[in-house]
Amino acid sequence: MKAGRKQILVELHKKIIGQEDIINQTLLTLFVGGNSLIVGVPGLAKTLLVQTMAQVLDLKFSRIQFTPDLMPSDITGTDIIQEDPKTGGRKMVFAPGPVFTNILLADEINRTPPKTQSALLEAMQEHRVTVQGRTYELEEPFYVFATQNPIELEGTYPLPEAQLDRFMFHIVIDHPPEDEELEVVRTTTITNRPDFKHAVTGADLVAFQELVRKVPVSDIVFRYALSLVRTSREKGSSAPEFVSKWVQYGASVRAAQYLILGGKARALTEGRYHVSFEDIRAIALPVLRHRILLNFHAESEGITSDGIVDQLLEAVPVPASQM
Repeated sequence: MKAGRKQILVELHKKIIGQEDIINQTLLTLFVGGNSLIVGVPGLAKTLLVQTMAQVLDLKFSRIQFTPDLMPSDITGTDIIQEDPKTGGRKMVFAPGPVFTNILLADEINRTPPKTQSALLEAMQEHRVTVQGRTYELEEPFYVFATQNPIELEGTYPLPEAQLDRFMFHIVIDHPPEDEELEVVRTTTITNRPDFKHAVTGADLVAFQELVRKVPVSDIVFRYALSLVRTSREKGSSAPEFVSKWVQYGASVRAAQYLILGGKARALTEGRYHVSFEDIRAIALPVLRHRILLNFHAESEGITSDGIVDQLLEAVPVPASQM
């Protein structure tokens, strides 16, 4: 898996400049078999990154531009009347929607109402969709990468907490350093049609997902990951002051699950077969930032969920030893 990650990076960097942390988090999503939300202002290659990832891995790719008038059937597909050319008879035939792919890019997902957003829930969690009472399985591997623009909030619909919780990572893309931005401008103003080598394919990703789940984790690392999550939702006298003061709802059980799974994948990509405390700490921010809901006092004082996660990492002690 370490070699596979290296090969993917080589191919990606034929088209993507810099953004190492963002790429690493995206790859961890693929290796675990999760879904991720990517947030950043326009022009930071959110769409290009996901599309290039699909090309490098030789996976089927679909993009849905979410708009206020988008309907659930525009995502999942619908039954249509089709005439049999031989008999002349008519029958209902299912026409699959863009969700029937390997990598689905839900572009600006918060621009469509909750009813349409929820059409993705079953696909994200169960890798299947139900239309008119019939269930259709999605081809493996299947991933959803959703994007949001953080500066244009007019005419948007915040994602329900239940759907946010289904995203493994909340990935934040910021402007690159000056030298990387200069290289981006250079490479995107010339003809650039790289020839990608498909060293890792969909079948390999499915095998990686199985391998990740076989990585051993010591009990003390399990407890450390769980402590981070449980501390975020503690109430009463035992809770840290910053949690009592600013946190309305803490992280869910899924947060602990993704801390462990992400830690396993990170360990394997570094050539290790055990999970360390550093693996958990390294992915705590993208795993927890969208699962910690702040109260009015935090918002009025300019406190962010990123700041709360940083304080959690300081407040929860790292055990003295591990396996």
